[in-house]
Amino acid sequence: MFYSFCAMKFTIRTILTTLLALAGLLLTVSTPAQIAATTQPAAKPTVAEALAFIDNAEKELAAISVTAARASWVEETYITDDTIALVAEANDRAIARQTALIYEARKFDGLPLPPDAARKMLLLKLGIGLPAPSDPALRAETTQKAAELDAAYGRGKYCPGAPGDRSSSPGLDDNPDHCLGIDDINIKMTQSHDPKELAALWTGWHAVGKPMRGDYARLAELSNQGARELGFADTGALWRSQYDMTPDEFSADIERLWKQVEPLYLELHTYVRHKLIEKYGDAARRPDGMIPGHLLGNMWAQEWGNIYDEVAPPSGPMPYDLGAILKARNTDSKQLVQFGEGFYKSLGFDALPDTFWQRSMLSHPRDREVVCHPSAWDIDNQRDVRIKACFQPTADDFVTVHHELGHNYYQMAYRHQPFFFQNGANDGFHEAIGDAIALNVTPDYLKKLGLIDQVPPPSADIPLLLHTALDKIAFLPFGLLIDKWRWQVYSGQVTPEHYNSAWWALREKYQGIAPPVERSEADFDPGAKYHIPGNVPYMRYFLARVYQFQFYRAMCQAAGYKGPLNRCSVYGSKEAGARLNSMLSLGASKPWPEALKAMTGTDKADASAIVEYFQPLIDWLKEQNKGEKEGWTLPADPLK
Repeated sequence: MFYSFCAMKFTIRTILTTLLALAGLLLTVSTPAQIAATTQPAAKPTVAEALAFIDNAEKELAAISVTAARASWVEETYITDDTIALVAEANDRAIARQTALIYEARKFDGLPLPPDAARKMLLLKLGIGLPAPSDPALRAETTQKAAELDAAYGRGKYCPGAPGDRSSSPGLDDNPDHCLGIDDINIKMTQSHDPKELAALWTGWHAVGKPMRGDYARLAELSNQGARELGFADTGALWRSQYDMTPDEFSADIERLWKQVEPLYLELHTYVRHKLIEKYGDAARRPDGMIPGHLLGNMWAQEWGNIYDEVAPPSGPMPYDLGAILKARNTDSKQLVQFGEGFYKSLGFDALPDTFWQRSMLSHPRDREVVCHPSAWDIDNQRDVRIKACFQPTADDFVTVHHELGHNYYQMAYRHQPFFFQNGANDGFHEAIGDAIALNVTPDYLKKLGLIDQVPPPSADIPLLLHTALDKIAFLPFGLLIDKWRWQVYSGQVTPEHYNSAWWALREKYQGIAPPVERSEADFDPGAKYHIPGNVPYMRYFLARVYQFQFYRAMCQAAGYKGPLNRCSVYGSKEAGARLNSMLSLGASKPWPEALKAMTGTDKADASAIVEYFQPLIDWLKEQNKGEKEGWTLPADPLK
């Protein structure tokens, strides 16, 4: 799995090696001669020993990662108490070995290693996504808490009409057939235009987070202890250290990128708020200028494309409805994925392996609980790639297919790299690849697929750009704030008694979004978003929104495209595919600025491609927003 722990066979030797490595000791037998030997100064490690250590660690982790990936796959596609226990045990063993290797690597600090070896050593130290304490009992508690939180989200239900109209898990309601999972709720939220029903759905699902607060606080405490033992200030600092710059430099760079795109978001927010007030009246109107989050067509108000019909330009409807086209053609989940595969093949990439089709989960099984959240998996670090999702014939899932396959094609492109380099240049790169491809889902591309009969004229660009902005631009502040909240939690700036107020302070500051009902610290609304209980770092998604436009523009340039950026499609361009593959095949072997430069010609993340892509829409929004008050008023900071 791309974002998973490694695992290994559990043996007595593993236990001893882990415990002694974590203690910084050598395995000895208590004879007088050996006791005397241990009092002698240790020989200074050599470069040759460091290279041998890296080689052995790499081989070991490459071999044991398969076990962990399989355990995680089974747990997410077949949720039971047993599979939860199995994945927790596998992760416990994996973290123990990985942590032991990280501690052992410290003795080589300061040695003048060759560049590749030095980078591998760095990636080893930064490669643990969930740091855990060295104490075996606390480490086991860490992995158990993580598995329980992940499963709690997967089992979450909203049961309308149940006592208290509460969220639930199977078995907690007398009539579970009436209970709704998040997929069912999301479908209802895209279809309903009743503010009361939308508020009930929003409130019902957000209740799944309430039982998680204590476990999440404990997991953060344990994870921080593990991060400090590894030499980091906290888990957030460890995560931010993975971007080839210091944690403080990374935080500053993120804010720089946000400031580049914030003006476009403000224009979009102002326009959408006005349209929603026109439609819903007082249900959408707030004196502070924020937008009630339940009216934006998405449980988390992270993407707003589902409300396009409610905010569409009256004189410029969408020239086609891709979701309706897919449904009319009875497109099943496999056919949906085949569309995405066809795009990559047109760029010169190989067809997906037969095992992909045999082993992927592309729709919701009827007989068991699963985690439906789409994800791409690499089981064997070679060609056993898979997708886990519950696809429907919708425009959103059509785009998601292209996104998830981006992970898989990235994974296969760098499979020839050494194990430590079998990853993206940074995690934002991995998210951006498929999104850059999805930007090519233009009318020209759809016509070539036979999904539409003709390419609409340039006059149709504003509706198409608005629809894209409702997802791409609306997402930017949300992608930013998820990890900002966690960084505050991990650093101690936000304590458990302020979890929810701090969450909403960030949502108000960056998104201008408010909850539909009063919230308090009795709630734990972060738990209603998968990536929080799932312990998945989120800044990658914000970065991906920036990188993808840079990648897309670079591919269009390689294809020789001339014209407005938003109308470019590189479908069928082997030149664009070659440019893309030159970056993908590097994996993590180079710092991300070098990988970025190989693709785009610049080593600096830059949002100018976003502005170029949306410039026609920016000009149009400014015209529409004349006379409207831009922005919103923030309440007093609850932490001051």
